[in-house]
Amino acid sequence: MATFRLEVTVRDLRRDDLPGCGWAGGPGHLGFVTVALRRAELGEVEYLAVCPPTDLPLAIGGVDYTRRPGAGTLWQLAVHPAVRSCGLGTLLIGAAERRIAERGHDRAELSVAEDNPRARALYERLGYLAYGREPEEWNVVTPDGTVTRHRATCVLMRKPLH
Repeated sequence: MATFRLEVTVRDLRRDDLPGCGWAGGPGHLGFVTVALRRAELGEVEYLAVCPPTDLPLAIGGVDYTRRPGAGTLWQLAVHPAVRSCGLGTLLIGAAERRIAERGHDRAELSVAEDNPRARALYERLGYLAYGREPEEWNVVTPDGTVTRHRATCVLMRKPLH
């Protein structure tokens, strides 16, 4: 087994990054990310990218400051399949938490589908605690461009940022 070390930086996601982010979802999903980037221009959200020296994003995710008062809500977190379980999701979440704290908010929140135990285990390892459940819906775009509505019960989780 070989190991390697990869230096990465975290920066704001840019529109010109989107063509290289097809691994995060098809064109329809990237359309939703484009809308999020417009909201970032208004200061409602931040959208981050974890990048190696090539500057191509390997992990992306957003923080929404409008969903819950006093909190930044993490959403649309994704890591390139080829580098999952290498710590990039942890790095992305840590950077998002720092951004939330820099804005003066005292907690980070997120929701995770009950049928996604791997993601929930990561969030729990990072200090997130479940505080409720709620049904959620979001659009899923298939490779052929078909948009369907996905419904799931999600676990609501939060972490204090002191």
